[in-house]
Amino acid sequence: MTRFIDSPIRNDEERNRAALVERLAARFAERAPKYDREGAFPFDNFTDLRKDGYLQLTVPRAFGGDEIPLYEFVLLQERLAYGDGSTALAVGWHLGQIMHLRTTGKWPAETFEALCRSVVKDGTMINTFASEASSGSPSRGGRPETIAVRADGGWRITGRKTFSTLSPILDRFVVSAYLPDEDCTADFLVHRSDQVSIVETWDTIGMRATGSHDVVLEGAFAGADSRLTGKGTDDGGGWLLHIPACYMGIALAARDYALAFARSYKPNSLDKPIAALPSVQHTIGEMEIELRTARTLLYAAADRWDKEPTERIAMKTELGLAKYTVTNNAIRVVDLAMRIVGGTSLSRANPLERYYRDVRAGLHNPPMDSSVIQMLAASALGEGT
Repeated sequence: MTRFIDSPIRNDEERNRAALVERLAARFAERAPKYDREGAFPFDNFTDLRKDGYLQLTVPRAFGGDEIPLYEFVLLQERLAYGDGSTALAVGWHLGQIMHLRTTGKWPAETFEALCRSVVKDGTMINTFASEASSGSPSRGGRPETIAVRADGGWRITGRKTFSTLSPILDRFVVSAYLPDEDCTADFLVHRSDQVSIVETWDTIGMRATGSHDVVLEGAFAGADSRLTGKGTDDGGGWLLHIPACYMGIALAARDYALAFARSYKPNSLDKPIAALPSVQHTIGEMEIELRTARTLLYAAADRWDKEPTERIAMKTELGLAKYTVTNNAIRVVDLAMRIVGGTSLSRANPLERYYRDVRAGLHNPPMDSSVIQMLAASALGEGT
């Protein structure tokens, strides 16, 4: 892990967890090229995460978890992504969902407790499948075409969800569905069954190992107690900072690769490595500006979200700005790293080529750039919070 930027670790507990995650990241980095090349899901990575207790980090202590704050969640996700962005982004959705449910009380208490105890005991994971080809991202407000119809003892759910990250490994998940008889949308906890199938559609240029396939539900049953109420408090979406934390980790890995290259590469036209060249030093300085600016904003937002729970709703613009800045700066950092390394950075055998593809996926994770810009404009004009 990078040692050249001031560490945000605050105490021994965070230091110990960070050291564990860095060991995992190093292991995952060795496997990442194969999974990226094949577009396969990294089941062995998740076996390691489960064995080392990573899956329960955001579970409440009352149910056997670690209940880490958002700040530490960001810190650990950044380090995990340093080794493998796909694995970090995928597991981040699970950990983030648990944190979100913990801070909002959105689910019925008994249902949430049962899930948490299963995470701790069995390594169960969760994610919400909401995106659809026709309605697009749920953050844009489209009504799902997935339909829930009343049946004996519950509902039958029919539809197709896209971008279903973690789908190869989940035995239960949340789906959003439209209820025609109530003219509303609701969330349902669905267990995998013969009425649920995965269509392996995930063949993308970046984040190829997240398992974000299509999930098809053909009358999948959800019991009467599996309709999730949607009640609870608004947490401002702080848990979504796992997304920029992932892209920051990728950018740090690219930066460190470029630094190592600059220190060691000495073409026969020079009597010293290219790190001595003013032009290369200038590019390194540009990387530092992008990284330090974004990283400061990211950790400041996470820290404030932890310390000021009554201000979380008002922080949506600040949280969105952190995601926007980190993601776009991370893309710039990877680009600068490739400029230092030169044409060899385009090789499939070079990790920068994968970083370049992976980091661009951040533009398509919520909140989208256009939404953040609109929020900032509304805030400036006094039309929003």
